[in-house]
Amino acid sequence: MSTVRPFSILGIQQIAVGGADKQKLRSFWVDLLGLEYRSTFVSESENVDEDICQMGSGAFAVEVDLMQPLDPEKRPRVDNPALNHVGLWVDNLAVAVDWLSAQGLRFTPGGIRKGAGGHDVCFVHPKGSDEFPRSAEGVLVELVQAPQAVIDCLQSVGRRRLILSCYLDVSSARSIQSSLESSASAKSVAL
Repeated sequence: MSTVRPFSILGIQQIAVGGADKQKLRSFWVDLLGLEYRSTFVSESENVDEDICQMGSGAFAVEVDLMQPLDPEKRPRVDNPALNHVGLWVDNLAVAVDWLSAQGLRFTPGGIRKGAGGHDVCFVHPKGSDEFPRSAEGVLVELVQAPQAVIDCLQSVGRRRLILSCYLDVSSARSIQSSLESSASAKSVAL
């Protein structure tokens, strides 16, 4: 198994919540919590009527999809489980799918396609198979091709965190060293 990943998971792009009645979902997520309604997506082949909402802004926005099945007797059942799936920003979706498939990860049928939000997406299957034994262990995961602006922003934040972390480590080390030297000086004076 190759351990060098030729792609990066950048952050959470979305969560999708399902219910029998999306108006009840809207009552909680939009009316009570204040998420912003963006648009509606309906797909007969995916058996979904979903409201696309958002929290945050810019590259840090997270989409929250409020979904109900068009027909509760048909599959897929977007309302079961209620936390339907989580979407992750990926810097290179095609490379990620190829590499993960080679590692034995199972994907849902349909391959890479346009998602409800207009980005290329691909779903990791919640269960493994004989041919592809690896899975997301019960969770449906959507890999979403990040736009270049999101890639740049999130990678920049990651670099800043690394620099800050290194700075804090150096500062902490200097502070600890200074404390130890002060403590050693105090002990030698006391003797």
